[in-house]
Amino acid sequence: MNTPLEMKQKILALSQKPSLRILAMESSCDETAAAIVENGRKIVSSVIFSQVDVHALYGGVVPEIASRAHVDACDRVIDQALKEAGMGLSDIDALAVTYGPGLVGALLTGVNCMKGLSYTSRIPLVPVNHIEGHVSANFLTTPDLEPPFLCLVVSGGHSHIVRVNDYADYTLMGQTVDDAAGEAFDKAARVLGLNYPGGPLLSKLAENGDAAYLTLPHPHPEGKYDFSFSGLKTAFLNACHKMEQKGEALPKADLAASFEQAVADTLCERSMLALRDSGLNTLCLAGGVSANRRLREQMQGLSQKHGFRLCLPQIWLCTDNAAMIGSAAYYRLRKGECAELSLNAAPSLSLC
Repeated sequence: MNTPLEMKQKILALSQKPSLRILAMESSCDETAAAIVENGRKIVSSVIFSQVDVHALYGGVVPEIASRAHVDACDRVIDQALKEAGMGLSDIDALAVTYGPGLVGALLTGVNCMKGLSYTSRIPLVPVNHIEGHVSANFLTTPDLEPPFLCLVVSGGHSHIVRVNDYADYTLMGQTVDDAAGEAFDKAARVLGLNYPGGPLLSKLAENGDAAYLTLPHPHPEGKYDFSFSGLKTAFLNACHKMEQKGEALPKADLAASFEQAVADTLCERSMLALRDSGLNTLCLAGGVSANRRLREQMQGLSQKHGFRLCLPQIWLCTDNAAMIGSAAYYRLRKGECAELSLNAAPSLSLC
């Protein structure tokens, strides 16, 4: 075991090393993932074990089932990531793990796995915020991206507008005051009878629908850059229930397109306002909802119209993965940050 002094010396040496390889793990929800990332920008290997099929039987993620699946998969995804990279632990400079936010049991599985690996291998461990990981996914897709820039983070549990001042330095400009965009998508999908995960299925259904079919409200909460999706969701549910009470068949594709359009409009409107006021000229998207086709197309149109730079992660990097955690960890490590063995899961961890 490394003494605190020995670990500090290792971290100091690593912070000055020209090239770093980080083995990262992500287990905040229902994906067990491991990846090896070099210098925060290059993905050497990436392995993702998804539990979607298991949780689809229940219409959503069951925390206890997720935790048990993580226990079974942790060692396997680490071994596979090393195998795909053609490396052993001796080739790894540091470890990284998501410690929050997320499901507490799922987080604990990953944290304890990587703490044990750090203890036995004497390799330093870097703790990473899951939201910071999503932001950092942009560094993997756009290697020349440098702070400062603005980032819209939209996923199942988070809807944030974040000013990235520098690496590992953030200012929260806006956030949802109720439901996150991903939650709203999933609830709307459930009303339309779609299976879990509902968001991607609703988006697929919307491709053949008329987005102008149903006019939905665009709530404007008190915070200048904040979001609110609860009222939008309720208006959609009420419209669907009224049709059903009248015995009318739901035009599901049109309803899906209308709901998707309303969410995209809200996200774009607030992001444009924040970008204008920030004085920045680069906007990045991050999180699972950033894979939404309509949102990406609408943002691209705004980028062309207003002349700002738009950075979009590759689709597979929008959802949970370990490569984004390895990227975020690189910049934390460069600042000399390292976890103690007392590191615990932080399910309600905030970014800033």
